[in-house]
Amino acid sequence: MPKIKAINFNFFYAKTQALHSLNLEIKLNNLLTIMGPTGSGKTTFLRALNRLNDRVPAARHAGQLLLDGTDVYAPKVDVAELRRRVGMVFALPLPLPLSIYENVAYGPRKKGINSRSRLDTIVEKALIDAAIFEEVKDRLNSSAQHLSGGQQQRLALARVLAVEPEVILLDEPTSGLDPLSTFRIEETLQQLKKQYTIILVTHDPLQAARINSDVAFLYLGKLIEVGPATEMFTRPRNRRTEDYITGKFG
Repeated sequence: MPKIKAINFNFFYAKTQALHSLNLEIKLNNLLTIMGPTGSGKTTFLRALNRLNDRVPAARHAGQLLLDGTDVYAPKVDVAELRRRVGMVFALPLPLPLSIYENVAYGPRKKGINSRSRLDTIVEKALIDAAIFEEVKDRLNSSAQHLSGGQQQRLALARVLAVEPEVILLDEPTSGLDPLSTFRIEETLQQLKKQYTIILVTHDPLQAARINSDVAFLYLGKLIEVGPATEMFTRPRNRRTEDYITGKFG
């Protein structure tokens, strides 16, 4: 059974259709990169997975979006628990006005974990897994807002990891970062995919090629093509895919 499966999934903002009959499977502990130009529905798909679009007036869906075989829109689904299981890292990192330590401990504390020793273990592991621990271990009590942009993005990832998700969604997490910080994020994802199911959204075909995982190409809300990056970038099956990755539009 795939970890995530979209079955004829459609999404609408009032009368505007953002996703058209999406059929897509994402395997357990796999990294899927979704590429496509602005307005292609990439972010809508991510937000649909953990129901962040619930708060958008007149938003609605049709079809199914399954997590471990259960429709995330089923009446019995606990949305708060869904968002713990399916964590999301946004393009713009917004650390809380707290210390580095308390930023990472915030989620576990909300879950009722107050033991200092247990929090210490959770915070350290999350920071290690997000590949930032060595850079901040001597200033955990310093303000997170003093970190660089790349560090703040990895801290945002650590905050998600601290609540032990099953799926990690990343919405263009490197769009505002320098090449070195981008490399560190991409390198970290290669390690994390051994433990988590990851979906990365990017508008940069070169990033999708570098990550070299399964790739889905969305265009105008439609899934044009999906497959291994090695095939997508050497033998695309659809002309629109070839035009996009060669820069003819995007």
